[in-house]
Formats: sequence, C-alpha cells, structure tokens
Amino acid sequence: MASTPTPAPVTRLIAPRTALASCVRAMLVRNTMGCAPLPSSQRLNRFPAVPMCSIIWTVAGEVEAAAPGLSLPDVRMPPALFGGPRSYPLVSYNPGPVHTFVVMFYPAALHALTGVSMDALLDQFRPLDAVFGADWLALSDAVLAAPDDDVRMRLVEDFLAPRWQAARKSGDHPAGAVQDWVRRLGVQAASTGLASGARNIERRIKAWAGQPMRTLRRMRRAEQLFLDERGAILQGTVSWSDIAASGGYADQAHFCRETREITGLSPTELARAIRDDESYWIYRIWT
Repeated sequence: MASTPTPAPVTRLIAPRTALASCVRAMLVRNTMGCAPLPSSQRLNRFPAVPMCSIIWTVAGEVEAAAPGLSLPDVRMPPALFGGPRSYPLVSYNPGPVHTFVVMFYPAALHALTGVSMDALLDQFRPLDAVFGADWLALSDAVLAAPDDDVRMRLVEDFLAPRWQAARKSGDHPAGAVQDWVRRLGVQAASTGLASGARNIERRIKAWAGQPMRTLRRMRRAEQLFLDERGAILQGTVSWSDIAASGGYADQAHFCRETREITGLSPTELARAIRDDESYWIYRIWT
C-alpha cells in the first residue's frame, strides 16, 4: 500500500481587502503542524529589517528569540505579541511544530488608529496588552480562538475596516497607497501643522513610522528591487551590477552593503538562501 505523502509546511502571504490596502501591508501564515519534523536549522525563522510593525499570534506551538531584539523577560514569545518597526535582521526559533498568524501594518496607519508613537517602539517587542486597549485585546482573543486562518483574516479585516475608514475621514493620517507610502509619508509630514521646519518634519515622521525618512527610503528601494528582479534572482541569472545601477546605488558595493544591513547577507548569499534554505521562507513568499 502506498504511503500518504506528508504535508509540506503551509506558508501564505495574504493581501488585505482593498479598503485596507493603505493600512495593512499583508497578513502572513506559517503552519508546520502535521508536517514531517523539520531539522533544527530549518525551524529558524529569519526576518529582514522592515519599516512595518506587526501583531504576531502564535496559534499553536512555541516561538523563541534566537537573536537579539526581544525586550522580554523570557526568550519565549507570548501567544499575542506586538513588534515595532525593525532596523536590523532578526531570528526566531520554533522548538517544534508551530502555527502563527501575523498582521503587518504600515506604522503610520497604526499610529493613526491608536495614537501610539512608533519611535518609542523601534526594535521593540511587547506583549499585546502592554500596547493596546480592551477592544484590540478582545480581537486578539477572538483571533486565537478562531477555527482557521480564513476566519482570522475576516475577524481582523472586519475589526479594522470601520476604524480605518474613520481615521481616513478625519484627514489626520499619513498613510498612502502601497506603492508610494514612503513618499506620501514625507508629503504629509511636511504639510501637517503650522511648523514645517526640517526638525519638525523629521520628528513627525519618526512618531508615525519609527525611523527617519532616509532609512525608510533605503528599505523601500531594496524591497522594490528584489520584487522587480524576482524571476532572475530565483533562477540564478541576475546581474547585481545591473541591479545596483538601475536602483540608483553608487556602485555594486553600495548595493551589497545595504542588502547586508537589511538582511544580514550579501545579495548572492541571500539569493541562494531564498532558493535552498527553509528558514528564509519569509523572503521566498515576499519576493
């Protein structure tokens, strides 16, 4: 009798409904429950530096910190965790099978929804109840108790939709469309309030996004280049010097240096890891 194939890990990148496209960057699912046990090196989760902030729900299993970055008394992450914008790569570890559901927000949108200043949360991870109020915590309980990820997605979207609509109607939100949110952030910061000097603009940007405009532009440029060249990267036919030139970098060394700062690897090492290393699953689905 033929044996039943063991399911592969489930990894999903979910786009939000259109009305939330300027609020939620994406939702992520990582589920290794019911799969063949992964070797310890493949139970690592390697994340790049990102301008977005996240709510991470561990539906089943455990997640531990495997590299610096968690300001928690224990390396084990609580079932509901908030992660602020991140300026350096981070690694977590799953002791066994795990099921996580993640919502990634544009930081300026989350600031508009909650009033929480993002600069105080740069490179920080906090239990959800240390950052959000009762309505968000009720959502969190519902997400953890939901029967599947499709229900979780609907719970999050139904919760956010009226709140985001109200924030947009107020006119006091710096988020924009997916493709130009960094540019829109700068325009909004310059046009908000009476004081529009360089220091005031930069202060607003850091409160909304947690990081200076220069850093946001650098991350956005690198992300867009890897998205644009996805096919060549996965096929191993990419020319890094051509990519550096098309992206406006001073030279290939400049491009390699910034890629390493964001991901921890050179472009060549990163391309190989995306193809061959399960612990780089986030890069695989993102690019």
